[in-house]
Amino acid sequence: MDASSRILMELAAREQALDAKIEAARSAAAEQIRAAEAQAAQIMQEAQSQVQAMTAEHEQAVDAEVQQIRSQAATQAQAQAQGTRDRAEGKLNQAIETIMRAVLP
Repeated sequence: MDASSRILMELAAREQALDAKIEAARSAAAEQIRAAEAQAAQIMQEAQSQVQAMTAEHEQAVDAEVQQIRSQAATQAQAQAQGTRDRAEGKLNQAIETIMRAVLP
């Protein structure tokens, strides 16, 4: 075997070794990508769960506030209605007294 044949064989061996290293690096990178994608999917799922929980909590808080506002409005309306009835009753009594004074000497 001459020197050029040995050099060519050595270069071919090095090329094969480099090809093997490149393929190993590609496989490792593909595995890291798969792991990162799986982690990202898990993070997205957890985020969606948190959003759903926060949305439900917010809706409950809004519903409770709406009920409180309705209750306060109903209480105020009842109080105003009672005040109106009381004033109307007072005016009716005044009208009756005025009529009674006008009719009875």
